[in-house]
Amino acid sequence: MIHSVPLEYYLLLSGIIFTIGALGVLTRRNAIIIFMCIELMLNSVNLTLVSFSSFLGDTAGQIFVFFVMAVAAAEATVGLAIVLALFRNQQTIYVDEVNLMKW
Repeated sequence: MIHSVPLEYYLLLSGIIFTIGALGVLTRRNAIIIFMCIELMLNSVNLTLVSFSSFLGDTAGQIFVFFVMAVAAAEATVGLAIVLALFRNQQTIYVDEVNLMKW
């Protein structure tokens, strides 16, 4: 007999992961940790899409996950490039210590 995990458990886990990511973005100062928290939030959305896709028996959600993963990879690449450029110019990666609008 096959026991499947109810959809609510996946959604609860996704909500917890998204909340951890959102709290990390709001409370952390390190730019790399902020990007990691954004990745957590994107992964929680992916979990939700795959959960609903499996629950409804439609593959559209799983296909959409590939597009979200591509955007997440591009975000990580561009974000890391920005952090490296910021560190070269300002010698810090803490976002509250950087003020690029200052003369």
